[in-house]
Amino acid sequence: MYDTLIGGVQVLDGSGAAGFQADVALAAGRIAAIGPLDAAPAREHVDGAGLALAPGFIDVHTHDDTNVIRTPDMLPKLSQGVTTVVVGNCGISAAPVRLRGEPPDPMNLLGGREAFAYPTFADYARAVDAARPTVNVAALVGHTALRNNHMDRLDRRATAAEIAAMRAQLREALEAGAIGLSTGLAYASAQHADTAEVQALAAELDAFGALYTTHLRSEFAAILEALQEAYEIGRQARVPVVVSHLKCAGAGNWGRSREVLASLGTAGRFLPVGCDCYPYSASSSTLDLRQVTDEFDIDITWSDPHPDMAGRRLADIAAQWQVPLVEAARRLQPAGAVYHGMHEDDVRRILAHRLTMVGSDGLPNDPLPHPRLWGAFPRVLGHYSRDLGLFPLAQAVHKMTGLSAARFGLAGRGLVRVDHHADLVLFDPASVADRATYADPARPAQGILAVWVNGRLSYRDGRLTGARAGRWLPRSGDLRAGFGRFSSSTQETS
Repeated sequence: MYDTLIGGVQVLDGSGAAGFQADVALAAGRIAAIGPLDAAPAREHVDGAGLALAPGFIDVHTHDDTNVIRTPDMLPKLSQGVTTVVVGNCGISAAPVRLRGEPPDPMNLLGGREAFAYPTFADYARAVDAARPTVNVAALVGHTALRNNHMDRLDRRATAAEIAAMRAQLREALEAGAIGLSTGLAYASAQHADTAEVQALAAELDAFGALYTTHLRSEFAAILEALQEAYEIGRQARVPVVVSHLKCAGAGNWGRSREVLASLGTAGRFLPVGCDCYPYSASSSTLDLRQVTDEFDIDITWSDPHPDMAGRRLADIAAQWQVPLVEAARRLQPAGAVYHGMHEDDVRRILAHRLTMVGSDGLPNDPLPHPRLWGAFPRVLGHYSRDLGLFPLAQAVHKMTGLSAARFGLAGRGLVRVDHHADLVLFDPASVADRATYADPARPAQGILAVWVNGRLSYRDGRLTGARAGRWLPRSGDLRAGFGRFSSSTQETS
């Protein structure tokens, strides 16, 4: 007898192939059978008529590092069909970390000092298992976290001895199952690290078949040079490169997505490369004085010295205080902001590219988070695929499942296949949509009807079921094998 039988559903299997009608049976946490199974006995029957069944969505770019432990229900992710999160992005990770004071910017995006309780990567893995989150968790090691552990200050290059200590700690984390190294070279805490420092760390990845992900040194005018730096790091280390939240930031950069994607495509002929992006034309992070401008709106999401300014535009705050924008931003720090600094045409072009995966980049500890935290994946399905026709629904699902699982080496996930782990999402293609807005960001999506994680029904009809079946996912095999596998399976959209 099967545990669950989902009958008469349109299966979008995550490969990018067109959907097909079938019954899908689950047993012992796995997909047990796919096909005409009408008469099969099961403990629970789910009517899938008129609905779509896809692999659970894989959020390859998150900052959920501490939240999977502190708030293991993970409602913002589970409610939009996400069953696996990749943490440790942009150079910031919860482990391995030893703090001497408050976490430096932008590590403070993960929480306060008390949230960093994992001096080794193995400590973190054990804590995730003990917390039993509703979603699966795979983790990168953050470059800035390593710098924090071994340097007295972050506004300089690391010494040879410090680099050696960072390499040893990274190697220990890779042995404990880390999937790779991430950098956030645009941030003040890492911008003084030269290419040689990152290359020295990345050299540890080759022996483990791990990957390198990077928040580029610049997403503004110098983006092509920043991409070249990333390629060179990956080439020397002989490892795959994933460019985080690829974008053309700043009004002076609008329209450059064609040349940026051309660079990525050319590099992909000689190096395993990929990228992720989120489906919005605004970014969100800590308030950075270098990004303060009057060329686009900047919304304040939190401020330690002026919490009453959250939810207001920086320009309005500056006008109220009768000071320049930069001075207003300085007074607000430390603070968070949403930057409306991208052009929608560039977002669509990057999102549609064959190398692009979907990641939310949501900030779960932000009091007024960017709506991507709750809405990124349904927005791709509804707004961009169904409403705008940017790509077929099967391709949208592929960008959030099969492609992501292959790139990050998540064995047995990302596809609807017999004997794969039963991470699944049942949704209504006609109504699925994001409802989170900048003014009201904590709104669950509509049209996500049921979510199974490792075979356990975890979310149904807008409610958590109480099941917490997520698992810690250590690195599985050599991640280089997942690059090129899908390189020609879908057509590039320009």
